[in-house]
Amino acid sequence: MEQTSFTPDLLKEGGDEFSDITLRPLDLSDIDDFMVWATDAKVSRFCSWEPYSNKEDALNYIKNSVLPHPWFKAVCLNNRPIGAVSVTKNSGNDICRGELGYVLASQYWGKGIATRAVKLVAKTIFTEWPHLERLEALVDVQNAGSQRVLEKAGFEREGVLRKYLILKGKTRDMVMFSLLSTDPQI
Repeated sequence: MEQTSFTPDLLKEGGDEFSDITLRPLDLSDIDDFMVWATDAKVSRFCSWEPYSNKEDALNYIKNSVLPHPWFKAVCLNNRPIGAVSVTKNSGNDICRGELGYVLASQYWGKGIATRAVKLVAKTIFTEWPHLERLEALVDVQNAGSQRVLEKAGFEREGVLRKYLILKGKTRDMVMFSLLSTDPQI
């Protein structure tokens, strides 16, 4: 399995247990770790999916959606998945753009892990997909934590898209963030 490591050059606190984050393909054997965040209503609050209630549905999701996905990685701590990150490519005239998505087990929120994972994606995706010129992320206006992750990772907040989509039965305003292949990497 291909694995990418990211260890920050400078840690503000001089080092911590979360300084070494890796990305690798998510596998069916990761189901127990996947269920930790996939069953958590706090994690799925701003996601398009509802919390999983059984392993069979989660295994089908991994088998049918994750494994065939061109760029879906587990965010790992000590090689154990604690979240996931994906880049979905567009096609046709939009092939220059890809959409970033990520999720992290709630027990790891606020520790800089999501920011580190997003920085690692930004550092590698433009090389892996040379056609990509823009990586973008849509974040619910109420999801302040995710907005901070993207800002810390060097993404630019472009604006609010009002009444942009329906999420869990309610029309939602979304904030558009982007990172260009020509932007300086943080």
